[in-house]
Amino acid sequence: MTSNAAPPAAPAAESRSLIGQPAFRLFWIGETAWGFASYATGLALPLIAVTVLDASPFVVGLLAAALWIPWLAMGLPVGAWVDRLSKRPLMIACNLVSTALLISVPVAWWLGALGVGQLLVVALLIGVTTVFFTTAYHAYLPLIVSEKDIIEGNSKLQGSESTMQMLGPSMSGAISQFFGAVSGLLTNIASLLLSTFCLARIPDKELGRTVPRQRVGLRKEISEGLVFVTKDPYLRQMVIYGAVANLAIDGYEAVRIPFLIRTVGVNAAVVGILIAAGGLGGIVGAMCIRPLLERYGSARGLLIAKLVAAPFGLLMPMTGSGPGVVLFAVGLLMVDGSIVASSVALGSFRQLYCPPDLLGRVIATTTFIKYSTIPVGAVLGGLLGSTIGLRPTMWIMTAALAGCTAILLCKPLGHVRDLPVRPEQKATTG
Repeated sequence: MTSNAAPPAAPAAESRSLIGQPAFRLFWIGETAWGFASYATGLALPLIAVTVLDASPFVVGLLAAALWIPWLAMGLPVGAWVDRLSKRPLMIACNLVSTALLISVPVAWWLGALGVGQLLVVALLIGVTTVFFTTAYHAYLPLIVSEKDIIEGNSKLQGSESTMQMLGPSMSGAISQFFGAVSGLLTNIASLLLSTFCLARIPDKELGRTVPRQRVGLRKEISEGLVFVTKDPYLRQMVIYGAVANLAIDGYEAVRIPFLIRTVGVNAAVVGILIAAGGLGGIVGAMCIRPLLERYGSARGLLIAKLVAAPFGLLMPMTGSGPGVVLFAVGLLMVDGSIVASSVALGSFRQLYCPPDLLGRVIATTTFIKYSTIPVGAVLGGLLGSTIGLRPTMWIMTAALAGCTAILLCKPLGHVRDLPVRPEQKATTG
């Protein structure tokens, strides 16, 4: 049985800014370094497949899907495990395992033994560590900051993650262009080690306490998370939209690198710069979402962020050579800015709205449902790219992304001004 008690209060901060709090500062740096490695790896592995192993678009789609399949295979039990485990040691263990996996790729390449099969296995296992790390990281934040700082904390984390989304691919692309695609993994490895160092240094005195609860069995705990999410009208609407949107997003992400290299005709360095535009959009989105929510309300501000930006994705399939590449950058900037803005809003809502002893399972359940369509979208994008062509696939997927925002206009989200803070509260409609 879950409790609706408020989350435990974080230790009083000596500084008004979260940056002045040692626990949050170290966590922020550690999560930022992890984000760099994650985004750089997301570009590096397909680049290695395309430029070193001459893989087909379908194989690149399989590689993209492999990073997300673990969410489908084990996302739900991970939520229950995270609720049971200490989150900081878990994140450290995830970093160390990911580091070892990435090291295996350049070692195999230097030995002349690197193949598509190894890349798929590495992507799949890194996807497993990502499931654990992501779930633990979202459940960990409310333990080290107070409720009033949740939105600020999420904005800072999402803003730095977006910076890494910009920096990671651009640096990985540049290093791949000048030193070889496999060499791009070395910066990812260093970033994971930095993340591990920072997480290990978070002082114990800053850590919050989890809410004690009686264990009732893994299956029962998983069921509690599923029931809470599927029966709550707000969470249910959000995950339905997220599932449809992620299918479309990963449909075009699965083919965007072959599209840019083979159809548009740019090199790896330019690919990195163009993908980095999404990170720049994320920074803007993280900066704008807080005043947007304060001005228009937590529900309406979220709708504005999604509805205004989604149609810009249709610029990406219009991309041409020369100055025409700007269309891709602008489209990705707007779409990714909207994604990050909504992530801050929805993540903060979820952390405040859910019972604290259920938070890990709610995070895992919502993420499981939303991410369950990512492998489908990646494989579908790769399959369409190999059959009907890369540009038509980009058109189909970006149009689907723009159209699915209509889901958010339905009740209850589309008919309230502010989201409720607790499940028993009513949302405001003023």
